[in-house]
Amino acid sequence: MFEKLGLTRMSQSLAAYSGARLGVIAANVANADTPGYRARDLRDFGSVHAAHHAFDLRTSRPGHLTEGQRAGAGRQAFMTVPSGGAMAPNGNDVSLDLQMMKMTEARQSHDMALAVYRATSAITRTALGRTS
Repeated sequence: MFEKLGLTRMSQSLAAYSGARLGVIAANVANADTPGYRARDLRDFGSVHAAHHAFDLRTSRPGHLTEGQRAGAGRQAFMTVPSGGAMAPNGNDVSLDLQMMKMTEARQSHDMALAVYRATSAITRTALGRTS
């Protein structure tokens, strides 16, 4: 039921996006010394969220689409884009300072998404007369 609320859906999308972004950033940090490695990042959340919900799939009955099909519908939205800084002599463009800033930003977005989801869930439960 909570999935039908726009704010709840957006907070779930932001949490998924932030988690995926943390993974991309972690790969950048892990390859900071790899010659020729190019830093990557995800597109901004606004464009990812808009692309994911542009063709919002509806089901006519439970099980109409499998979870894998639903996940596949938004897979294109999580494609990475180049995001490096200045090129090092070995062809690597990973800036650890920049990656740490991005990691902090992604963690804060994830925390905010979870806080919004908890708050909307609590409000909905209260509106329905449920306290647990």
